[in-house]
Amino acid sequence: MKHPVVLKTSQLILAGDLKGAEMALANIADTEGDDALVEVLDQVAPKDLLAVMRGFDGSRQSVVNMVVTPDQFARAVVLEARYRDHTHAALRGMMNAIIYRDEDMAAEYLEAIGEIEGGYEVLVNYFGERDDELLAFAMSGEFFEDFNAERGLESRSISWLNEKIDEIDEALHEGNSIANSRPRVARSDVSDRDWMETAWVLRYELSDIFEQVVITLRDRLMHRVEALEEGEAQDAKPAPAASSEDEESAL
Repeated sequence: MKHPVVLKTSQLILAGDLKGAEMALANIADTEGDDALVEVLDQVAPKDLLAVMRGFDGSRQSVVNMVVTPDQFARAVVLEARYRDHTHAALRGMMNAIIYRDEDMAAEYLEAIGEIEGGYEVLVNYFGERDDELLAFAMSGEFFEDFNAERGLESRSISWLNEKIDEIDEALHEGNSIANSRPRVARSDVSDRDWMETAWVLRYELSDIFEQVVITLRDRLMHRVEALEEGEAQDAKPAPAASSEDEESAL
């Protein structure tokens, strides 16, 4: 039998009262303890749990974010795509608040995401417009300071995209140079509790998942190339010749 607060939470979310929903869940921790809240969160629909978690980040802590387990978090976060956040800033803020509440558990949360269907897409979205820097780190093991974070995937040229695809293919086929490389920078050197540290943890503690993230990003680059090429082909098509009837009506 579901805990009464589960239905209450869902009703509050439907009414747009996310703060009230979070308070209803937090009250369980206050009255029955954190373990009781963890059990209740297992009964909360992933979409409702995501709605609550999205309202909080590192600047606004939530009891829910402090106790949610890796599996509960992963089941909810894969639904993030429905919010159509093109920069994915809200996703990154929410994930950072949970992943880095305890740095020693960061890999567990990232692993849970990587092991669930749709998880690789979520991790690619997490890096948002940092695709260029993420690929540079994947290829070299280092972060560069001269990247341009303002340039998203939508602004890339076909030649740039094809170049990156070739680099990824070469790295993936050279003796697993991505997965098997040794760290060139220490985690402490990139300990920003943000995307750089996340990239480091993925590459050096969860290398198989990191490689799949790179492959997923490669597929996105390829889809972008195909879309651009299709657009160029459409632009290159000659305009249809006017029929005699059209010419007469124009006169």
